[in-house]
Amino acid sequence: MARSIWKGSIAFGLVNIPVEVYSAVRDHRPKFRLLHAKDESPVQYERVCQEEGKPVAWEDLVKGYEYAKGQFVVLTKEDFKTAALEKTKTVDILDFVDPGGVDERYFETPYYLLPGKGAERAYVLLRDALRETGKMGVAKMILRDTQHLCAVEAIEDALVLTMMRFSDELADLAEFNFPHKEDVRPAELKMAQQLIGNLTSKWDPDKYTDEYTENLMRVIQAKMKGRKPHLKEERVPREAEVVDLMARLRASLEGKGVKGRARREPAERGTASKHRRPVRKTA
Repeated sequence: MARSIWKGSIAFGLVNIPVEVYSAVRDHRPKFRLLHAKDESPVQYERVCQEEGKPVAWEDLVKGYEYAKGQFVVLTKEDFKTAALEKTKTVDILDFVDPGGVDERYFETPYYLLPGKGAERAYVLLRDALRETGKMGVAKMILRDTQHLCAVEAIEDALVLTMMRFSDELADLAEFNFPHKEDVRPAELKMAQQLIGNLTSKWDPDKYTDEYTENLMRVIQAKMKGRKPHLKEERVPREAEVVDLMARLRASLEGKGVKGRARREPAERGTASKHRRPVRKTA
């Protein structure tokens, strides 16, 4: 098992549960380095002063806030200490809320919480209480010198901690020009709903794969062996121009232009996958 990235405790009321935080995601994408095309040697990055055009050593660097073009306020270590919060080792649950009422845009990266030594009983108690009440804990914690808003949820046998965004981090919908009302014909709407019904199926995360990364690894492995790669069949790109909606909807319902996808019957309602997160409402 991977190493924990944080050790502390969950605190709510007077209850304190020792926990360890582990990453819940795995990055399988290939990593690349920039090379010199002439001799394929790795390229080394340098910190160059724009004024002098010379490299700058780490010990000669300071941090500055650019408040106007080319105008900076230099901050020292003492300045950061002055603004720093107390580095507590707790996930402080502030409220318990209905997860269905939380906008999905607030959620970021998930982590698994495992009980610390001797904390299994308290861990199960919180997990089962969250599951039975259908609630989600909203908490704050300090991770890597930064305060984070986070959610604590019960998913299967795990307590899952998900980093969240603060409200001022979301762009206001009013800043964008979304279409409010268009002349959509009832027949078009009915056919669109029928198409959605035909393409509705049970949620199975394992059937959605990263085909680009798979093909890229095939290219890499073939080049290592001096062979030509055997790639998955390319799909026809979707057209981006304005089209006749009725014609496209009708063709979709007849199975045309849906390459490699069979028509499916609507899934049974109420079916949940073992990987399913709680359903949330979008604001």
